[in-house]
Amino acid sequence: MQAATVLAVFAVQFFALHGDRARAQMSVPESATQASAVAQRQELPASPAPAPASAAATMAPSGDAARPSAATAPSAASSPICTAPAELVRFERPLVHTMQRLANALPLTIVAIGSSSTAGAGASSPDATYPSRLAVELRMRFPGRDITVFNRGANGEETNNMMARFSTAVLAAHPQLVLWQIGTNSVLRDHPLNPHAVQLHDGIEQLKASGSDVVLIDPQFAPAVIAKSETKGMVEQIALASKQENVDLFQRFAVMRDWHNVQHLSFDIFASPDRLHMNDWSYACLAKLLGTAIAEAATRPIAAAAVHPAMDSAKPDVR
Repeated sequence: MQAATVLAVFAVQFFALHGDRARAQMSVPESATQASAVAQRQELPASPAPAPASAAATMAPSGDAARPSAATAPSAASSPICTAPAELVRFERPLVHTMQRLANALPLTIVAIGSSSTAGAGASSPDATYPSRLAVELRMRFPGRDITVFNRGANGEETNNMMARFSTAVLAAHPQLVLWQIGTNSVLRDHPLNPHAVQLHDGIEQLKASGSDVVLIDPQFAPAVIAKSETKGMVEQIALASKQENVDLFQRFAVMRDWHNVQHLSFDIFASPDRLHMNDWSYACLAKLLGTAIAEAATRPIAAAAVHPAMDSAKPDVR
């Protein structure tokens, strides 16, 4: 009787032990299936993913960068293609001073001046700002050339603030090309357009007088900007000033609008969580498109005398 009892207890323990193991083994395929489903969702091209924590260093913006935010951009696997209509990334005028430096293998200096979207609010690091990425793009397009891009962006500034810094932040570097990003903060603060028009023309004249090529960059197409009633007028004002002053314009507003309205990219793809600033992906794409425009305008066939001023003007044009 005792032996029968011992055998019964042993049988219960044996089946309980192996039953637990069997249940544990059965649970593995279910977990693997869930992991596989998650991996497939992450690979979808339209699924943005936050930047890794180690790369999400938050900048300390002010003014139009009043709300600090960690940079958010699509993962490498899900990043959309950087593209824009050709007419939006071609300058109307050649960059003659830039062309001269490149044609003669001389160092090229570029100054990018603007507010927080030049300084890089929303970027994960200084290397992810558009001026830093632009330097990389241009060095790739012109290998072996000495090309420097200075970032002279300052958070919260408006046109008059930037003009006050021209002598020290821009002219002191003796640039051949100045990229002037303007308009966003004036719109965000609901300032009237007429005074800004006067400042804009004065500023362009100062930059042209220094012997630099000038490219204007208009506001970003982002929720916080397009919500303002003066945005359309500001974009039109900058476009008109570029024509009247005979300087080039990079149509950032139209490029980003194309991303959203034509390519159907969500704002989460190219805007920071503050719904105002750009992020790593959009800064890099901006730099790529701007680099394309600069390279074309600086190598466009024109009269040889424009590239080599010392050349005898009686010689025929070389194209």
